[in-house]
Amino acid sequence: MSRDRQKTEIPAEKLELYERLIRERPHIERKGVGLPYTSVNGHMFSFLSAEGSMALRLPEERRKEFLEKHGTSLFVAHGAILKEYVEVPERLFKNTFALLPYVDQSYEYVRSLKPKKEGEAGGSRKKRAGK
Repeated sequence: MSRDRQKTEIPAEKLELYERLIRERPHIERKGVGLPYTSVNGHMFSFLSAEGSMALRLPEERRKEFLEKHGTSLFVAHGAILKEYVEVPERLFKNTFALLPYVDQSYEYVRSLKPKKEGEAGGSRKKRAGK
């Protein structure tokens, strides 16, 4: 049983798909208690929504290719379009080995960004809570 299955409403099948995907890349750490995500240098690059939809952050050219090839859209969360994130179609989400190259592209893209410092926007909760 997954360590977080009791703390989340994410469908168990979707959570297992996400965990299996991350296990294929030992250098990537799955984070998050209620909603799982991955990040590097303070920048998130993938996550699961409460409904079990997967979002993946891609650079502009790769994002355009992905949207066209997979007939999907930018990810929408809480009514907002996340402009760098694509929604991974379910058929691709279920195909771990077909999805891995996109995870690698996402990781490399975010790794190339300037690392966030502790407390930067989107970073530490401690700083946000102290506002």
